[in-house]
Amino acid sequence: MLEVGFETLLLLLAAGFIAGFMDAVAGGGGLVTVPVLLLAGANPITALATNKIQGLFGAGTAALSYARGGHVNLREQGGAAAIAFGASIAGALLISVLPTGWIRMILPLLLIGIAVFFATKKGLDDGDHVRRLSPIMFAATMVPLCGAYDGLLGPGAGSFYMLAFVSMAGYGILKATAHTKLLNLASNAGALLAFAFVATPWWITGLAMGVAQIAGAAAGAKMAQKQGARLIKPLLVITSVTLAVKLLWDML
Repeated sequence: MLEVGFETLLLLLAAGFIAGFMDAVAGGGGLVTVPVLLLAGANPITALATNKIQGLFGAGTAALSYARGGHVNLREQGGAAAIAFGASIAGALLISVLPTGWIRMILPLLLIGIAVFFATKKGLDDGDHVRRLSPIMFAATMVPLCGAYDGLLGPGAGSFYMLAFVSMAGYGILKATAHTKLLNLASNAGALLAFAFVATPWWITGLAMGVAQIAGAAAGAKMAQKQGARLIKPLLVITSVTLAVKLLWDML
């Protein structure tokens, strides 16, 4: 049975489409969907859990779109995706144990730092540059850190994946975006699995929003592959700053 009324569902579908587009390009789709889910009457935990359901479809669609465009080999990312999946489960299960308050306090500063990095760093384009970590070390360090954060809190996880790929793996902007999507999909899936045991997601609403996510993610990935860094960098900066402002507003 549908958890919301028809008019509310239309609003949620529109939010899902916009979020899918944003996530496929630069992340930050939760800025749209979580507040709308809260307005629809979901409690905070239900909103987060439902957001993971619909986010799976957008991340999966974007990952396939970038793979078809030749920007990422999904099979080669299988091991890293498994690590992200497991780390996000651990993060979600530790939410009641770890003191997340201090993370929430420094998170806006980290997001603003990411925005400044991508806005001011010279030479950040679609070309690869110096790699600081081998693929094995990257999968053993950066992936579990970002995956665990996605399960523990979630906001800005896509931005953290992007920063890791650009600064540590040496990927260009478009290639980094493409490689982020499968890991985001895996950490979303892990967090949802954990949430399924401790929360009550709106499954039907989440699945319906997922259909809208597919359409939005397909459009976003197509545009990002055409525009590359010219589109991705500004949108990444905007979403990081907006998320930082929202988190500061919530704390105040």
